[in-house]
Amino acid sequence: MDELQHILVVDDDNRLRELLRSYLSKNGFSVSAASDADSARRHLQSMEFDLIVLDVMMPGETGLEFARALRETRNTVPILMLTAMGEASDRIGGLEAGADDYLPKPFEPRELLLRIQTILRRTAMPAPVRDIAPARIKLGSHVFDRERAILQSDGAITRLTTAEASLLSVLSEAPGEIMSRETLTDRCMIDGGDRAIDVQVTRLRRKIEPDPKTPRYLQTVRGRGYVLRPD
Repeated sequence: MDELQHILVVDDDNRLRELLRSYLSKNGFSVSAASDADSARRHLQSMEFDLIVLDVMMPGETGLEFARALRETRNTVPILMLTAMGEASDRIGGLEAGADDYLPKPFEPRELLLRIQTILRRTAMPAPVRDIAPARIKLGSHVFDRERAILQSDGAITRLTTAEASLLSVLSEAPGEIMSRETLTDRCMIDGGDRAIDVQVTRLRRKIEPDPKTPRYLQTVRGRGYVLRPD
């Protein structure tokens, strides 16, 4: 039998935390729960997780602060943020802190499950890419397989978030073609408008560019949008 994927639910609301634990367990996941950032860290020190469901508004260290601290330690565990604040600026704040996706409260449990499944599909470690893999885009030392949405360098997989993989896939469909932020927002299904696209571009550059401050591959075209220029 395959090992269950392990999710860590971090929320100070006891009722919601236990409801999520029960619901996700019934849908085939192994679930651990924590009431605050300190408790979550203790779980992370002793166990491995496939995804974190993280509340933003927690007493003490907030979910945003906790996510940012995790990313600063190069912990790449996927994060789905939950919050009662649904404004675009709040979503952008979550993405900037390192979240893979963002779900406003109240939410339908089914939508939560679908978002978790989408993130896990994107972030699962794939089988090694063979040289005959189709539609491979070369970006310096990196190779992007559009069919599998895999970014690889010297045989190692560079993990992409759902939004990063979507952005790179869309841009690589038409290398050398300038795409507006509006087009990218629509095709990548990234909430938050132009600013959210800019955030994802910045994050993607950190993974594909030798020097993200002077991008060689993912370039800005002032007043028009972005263009991917592979080797």
